Amino acid sequence: MGQDTTKHQGRRRQLVALLKEKGITHSAVLEAIGAIPRHLFMDSSFEDHAYQDKAFPIGADQTISQPYTVAFQSEQLRVSPGTKVLEIGTGSGYQTAVLCHMGAVVYSIERQHELFRTSLKRLPALGFKPKKLIFGDGYKGFPEKAPFERIIVTAGAPHIPEALLGQLVVGGKMVIPVGEKNQKMTVITRTSPTDFEQLVLGDFRFVPLLGDKN
Repeated sequence: MGQDTTKHQGRRRQLVALLKEKGITHSAVLEAIGAIPRHLFMDSSFEDHAYQDKAFPIGADQTISQPYTVAFQSEQLRVSPGTKVLEIGTGSGYQTAVLCHMGAVVYSIERQHELFRTSLKRLPALGFKPKKLIFGDGYKGFPEKAPFERIIVTAGAPHIPEALLGQLVVGGKMVIPVGEKNQKMTVITRTSPTDFEQLVLGDFRFVPLLGDKN
């Protein structure tokens, strides 16, 4: 899988310092970013750029999100050890690894078979053990194991999928970027079986969420 050298570790420390400057304060998130070898989730040709705060291609017209975006979503999710999380969009598996490092019980769905196959091998090889990786349509969630305490969507959704709202526990949170070309990061809390609260945060840019958009 490649090596994690002292040079890589030093660059991660610099990245963590940058994320702190940008306002990330959650200690478990910063610890995960500092511990996980992001360069091993990317093509080796991008290795020298792995600890810059940038998104990079990972194949199948998808990207690995910039570290700030991963940290921001993870911070808003507020997971703790044992939290049951549904991730929509496994991608490179890096966000999955961050959640696993934080102790979450992670179910992750990926629509692109190429990325699904890669993460299925990569995550265990690096010591990360999500509860289940699923090849399927993220718009539909994973009703077999619902409800979830947290849902994180790592691609831009033109609207909030009804199926995902229905798979949140009461008191649960979903962090989802909503919009077509640019997205508003939105935190949704289920306050009762029929009621939801929305908190709209900053502007972000994600690749589109793929599926049949039910």
